[in-house]
Amino acid sequence: MTPDDKKRNAAEAAIDYVKPGSTIGVGTGSTVNYFIDLLADKMAGKITAAVSSSEASSERLRGHGIAVIDLNEAGGLDLYVDGADESNHQLQLIKGGGGALTREKIVAAASAVFVCIADDSKLVETLGTFPLPVEVIPMARGLVSGALQALGGEPRLREGFTTDNGNQILDVHGLRINDPVDMETRINQITGVVCVGLFAHRPADVLILGTEDGISSIQT
Repeated sequence: MTPDDKKRNAAEAAIDYVKPGSTIGVGTGSTVNYFIDLLADKMAGKITAAVSSSEASSERLRGHGIAVIDLNEAGGLDLYVDGADESNHQLQLIKGGGGALTREKIVAAASAVFVCIADDSKLVETLGTFPLPVEVIPMARGLVSGALQALGGEPRLREGFTTDNGNQILDVHGLRINDPVDMETRINQITGVVCVGLFAHRPADVLILGTEDGISSIQT
């Protein structure tokens, strides 16, 4: 079974969490693209609307005829479905490989249930092998880089990339994140940081993994 097969199977399993008449949050990335396509196929006309975490996902949703609304219009969301770059067994995540971490974190915070979908390679014992994305105000990049180095990381500018919010991303290599909640707090307190791609204060509620043997689910 290929990684893409595993991603699609995880996305299909997440459809069971979508209730008719709900307003849902939709994330960003390759696994989420499968979810969007399946949502259009299996739940066409049954959900009220979607709130998207990126322009790319909004375009894909609209292409399927799914209404996309602003979070301020939606208020609270019934469900948020998104992928992850890494997850530990407590469902604390590293996200932001696609660069949409700030909007993803906002949508996750507004959602009653957060379902994370991924292939089984994303489940790790300790977060940090995947470089941790940090969205920064451009003028503060040097300041933030120094503070991240003091935390033990090696920040590298994501060259040629600008977020949907007009900011830059530092990908922090070399971290072994034993206490994700503490690390998220520390990085959030650095002046110039917009958002860090640690989802520890608000982890996923359900992790659906595509595996060689089918679907595996972990709940908090």
